[in-house]
Amino acid sequence: MMTNPFRPYGAKLRRLTGRAQPDFHAGAVESWEEAPGSVHRFYPSLALPGQVERIRASVFADMPATIEALTRDGGAAEAPTMGWRFRDVDLVDGVLYHRGAEFHLRPRRRKLGLAFRPKHAMRGAIYETWATNRWFGSWLMDALVASQLAAATGMAATTAPAPRPGSHTARYEELVGVQPARITGDVHFDEMLLFDDLGNNLTKGVRQRALRDRLLAGRALQPVPGVFLLRGTGGDLRLLQNELELAERLARERGYLVIDPLKASADELISACGAARAIVGVEGSHLAHGILVAPPGAAIVPIQPPERVAATLKQLSDRLNQRFGLLVAEGSDSQFTLEWRDLAATLDLFD
Repeated sequence: MMTNPFRPYGAKLRRLTGRAQPDFHAGAVESWEEAPGSVHRFYPSLALPGQVERIRASVFADMPATIEALTRDGGAAEAPTMGWRFRDVDLVDGVLYHRGAEFHLRPRRRKLGLAFRPKHAMRGAIYETWATNRWFGSWLMDALVASQLAAATGMAATTAPAPRPGSHTARYEELVGVQPARITGDVHFDEMLLFDDLGNNLTKGVRQRALRDRLLAGRALQPVPGVFLLRGTGGDLRLLQNELELAERLARERGYLVIDPLKASADELISACGAARAIVGVEGSHLAHGILVAPPGAAIVPIQPPERVAATLKQLSDRLNQRFGLLVAEGSDSQFTLEWRDLAATLDLFD
């Protein structure tokens, strides 16, 4: 059986000819609010004078939006959590196709995107996004909590490959009880559910805190002044050149634990950070290990490269009622330094 093999090809032609792309979600046979939108009370990041002025570039949003997210003080509307039901959807090379529209879950591997209708048909509830497939921190922040929505339907599914046994991903899935169908190739969905769970609404906050409780259940936590999570040269290059010097001084003078997430298990990270009064380290996915389980009121202080400032981790800390610090280093997006006095004085703001 062959679909219109031009589903993927037709979408490419529309882009090349400048034609408007159809709205993928408009083709749903049903849509609903899983959780209503709400007004969230935001508190500005704690920061020393002059930190905003150090910001030269941002990622994931333009600079005005990023600075506003980091410094806003007051209520702001958060979007509802939405669900859609579709019929007759093809998943080809990481892209969903339906009625001439497309929705990308991951980068394509095939240059032209031509394909026959997938022979395998299934039903599935998709909870992943492009971002959660690209960044481990986004997966920890958003896919884990959204997986609860998909699991409730009894047909959770993901294109993410089965994680390596013993990996952080595998252990988090085990602890949370995530058992999705693994989609390993092209498939046809007779029925497909899709969720948008990016809004920081009140119900998502409730699910996020329940997830934290589940990760911490049964652990004998030891309170610590703070945890410094090393980044080193792992992942995209974001090198704090005096990282070890700062970490060792925090350990020596303030009693912080210093942990390299690449050398620690998920259980070790959860137990170390679950009662920490502060989580510190270079901005990046590895900090999500600590934020995910740190207690309410904990200080979350990412060290931001001046040419790559992001507000995404603040979304997670806001959901967990933690306090966020804005601390900007000096240098570029990939190599930078931070003075000890700036780090120490920023942490003192939380006392």
